[in-house]
Amino acid sequence: MSARGKKNKNKSKLLEKRPRHVLCKEQRYSQEMDRGSDKDDEAESANEWVIPFPVAMWDMEHCDPKKCSGRKLARHGLIKVLRLGARFPGLCLTPIGKKCVNPTDREIVQEYGCAVVDCSWARLDDTPFNRMKTPHPRLLPFFVAANPINYGKPCELSCVEAIAATLFITGYPDEAKLYLGKFSWGHSFLELNSELLESYALCANSEEVITVQEKFLEKARQEKLDRLALPDFPQSDTDSEEREEDKDEATKVTKDIADIKI
Repeated sequence: MSARGKKNKNKSKLLEKRPRHVLCKEQRYSQEMDRGSDKDDEAESANEWVIPFPVAMWDMEHCDPKKCSGRKLARHGLIKVLRLGARFPGLCLTPIGKKCVNPTDREIVQEYGCAVVDCSWARLDDTPFNRMKTPHPRLLPFFVAANPINYGKPCELSCVEAIAATLFITGYPDEAKLYLGKFSWGHSFLELNSELLESYALCANSEEVITVQEKFLEKARQEKLDRLALPDFPQSDTDSEEREEDKDEATKVTKDIADIKI
């Protein structure tokens, strides 16, 4: 065989071992954007101060990975993912808690940190809360969600909203804003719940937190009833439809509030 023939044969074998993958313009653009996004995340993480206590979560993997706020926090290095069955010595937000988060929990958070169970609200019955061991289980008091999936719904907070609320109540507002700042909608949670956050943070114990919650809910109920009790005036068909929608909304809010576990 000639030298040229051997060269072509070797070249053919090389191509077989190293197949070419040709990317279209859209794929190349997507890859470049992903690399840029990763660099931005690294730059942001490098500029952040170190959180003085651990923040963790048990991830039940119920959520869409692309929409899960807990996983995004993990990518930023702001939360540690715990294995099922692991023990966390700090404060833990869980539906099986017996008392509300309150300012006296600050020492627990400062010393041992806080954790949350990241699971779907639709699958609470399937979540093995008894396998998430903690000496300080806690409930969150009433808040309104601001995340895109449950915006405006009472109590159905995302992982980051629950963590931020806990940090705010226990005296860490700057850390709470840091966590919410990773989301374009994060500031909305503070705006929607500013009155409650400030009131809860001034309470002396869990009992006072519950009292503040009940007063707020009673005030909300009364304001809704007052709006519905306004004198009737001649209405157009559109006004009538809007009034019916208001009544339906009032019924729903009342039901949601009645279902809240304190």
